[in-house]
This record gives sequence, structure tokens and C-alpha cells, in this order.
Amino acid sequence: MTKLGFQLFSARNFQPFSSVFQKLAVAGYGEVEGYGALYDDLDEAGLRRLAHDLDDIGLSMPTGHFGLATLENDTDKVLSIASALKMDSIFCPFLPAEQRPDTAKGWHEFGQRLEKAGAPFRAAGLTFGWHNHDFEFQALPDGTAPIRHIFQGGPSLAWEADLAWVIRGGGDAYFWVEYFKERITSVHVKDIAEAGENEDEDGWADVGRGTVDWRGLMKVLKSMPIRHYVVEHDNPNDIDRFIERSIASFQTF
Repeated sequence: MTKLGFQLFSARNFQPFSSVFQKLAVAGYGEVEGYGALYDDLDEAGLRRLAHDLDDIGLSMPTGHFGLATLENDTDKVLSIASALKMDSIFCPFLPAEQRPDTAKGWHEFGQRLEKAGAPFRAAGLTFGWHNHDFEFQALPDGTAPIRHIFQGGPSLAWEADLAWVIRGGGDAYFWVEYFKERITSVHVKDIAEAGENEDEDGWADVGRGTVDWRGLMKVLKSMPIRHYVVEHDNPNDIDRFIERSIASFQTF
């Protein structure tokens, strides 16, 4: 059975993480995925303690999200974190709205920037790639989607595919999975609530309780050499419910 991961951003409002780790281990998760703010306050001792705590409870952190500025300007720190936690993959997860290009050329150049940023991590034997949101699938004035130009500019980039965000951006998840199937090394497993529901959770749902066709998508994804599946919910109001329901659903796909 595939080890299921959990994006710790989902639990940022349910501290401490030590308690969340316990819940995840008991529920049957095998991996967690870190994010930028989680690493910001960790010195070397804190990093060693985190690695020990995860190992002691039977969890690992093979993937992590890091902001582009950190990846470009604090490469040694990222490499140190990745080494201490025995990561195999690093993903750049976001670009603020005010920095987003509005042309195909601009997105191509952004892909080139990511390609350059990833060079030292690929040299260290790590997978390096982009994690999408919705804006990469919203058509430019010429009718093309930014995601095409990002990957054209970054020929070595892997893709951590967040398919719920693809759908929210107006994209066809099946089309893009097929189109970039050679790029996908990790998948975020998240769900979208029915229209008008879960507004206090920003319209997201526990995995298997929403509108995303995860059963059908998993039939396609299982034929691909994907290394990590990572459950996420951007704003759950009940972390225990989300943790337990999501892995129960995933195990039926």
C-alpha cells in the first residue's frame, strides 16, 4: 500500500505539531510534507530534534516546500534541511499575485528562473519542481495556460500536481495529468466542496467528501511512477475529522 503523506500547512492552526504527528501516526499516515514557515525558526538543534521526533513515531518528511527567495538566496540552508530530514524532493509552491507575469514570455522566463534555482538541488540528487495553484491554468490573453510556459522554460522541472487547484483554475485535471505525465512525481490529494458548502473552510472538503473524481483520477495516476501522495486541506475547521476521513477515503481509491 502506498504511504500517504500529509501537508503540515493543513495543521498550522492546530498546534503543537507534536500532537499532530501523533494523530497522523495513529491514523496510518507514513509521511509528512513541510512548508516554509515550519523551517524558519529551526536551528540545527531544532532540526535534529524534528528529525528524531518524526523517526521515533514512524513518520518521515521526504518532501518539502520552500519559497523561491529562500531557494535562490539561502541554498545551503535548504540543502542542510533536506539532508537532515532525508528528503528526496523539494518544491517551490507559490508566486504572489503582484509578481505573476501576464504574458507567455513572462511565464517562460519564470520557468527559466525556476530551472536555474533548482540546479544546486538537482546536483545534490534531489528532485526539484513546481507545486501549482489555480493561476497557472487561467488562460492568458493568447488563450494559452501559464503552466505550459513554465515547463517549457524549465525543462528539468518536476511537477507536484495539486489537481483540486487545477480544477479551481478552470483546468481539466485528466487532460493536464496526461499532458505532463512525465513531470509528475508527487500529487496533492485534496477535495472541493459542493458549491455553497463549507464556506467557513474556504470551500474545501475532506478527501472523498467533495466533488473531485478521486476514484477515477487514481486509476490514471496509479499507472504512473508517482513517489508521493500528500493529503491537504487549506483551512480545515476540525483537524481530527480531516485526518481520519481523508485517509479512510484514500484507502478505498
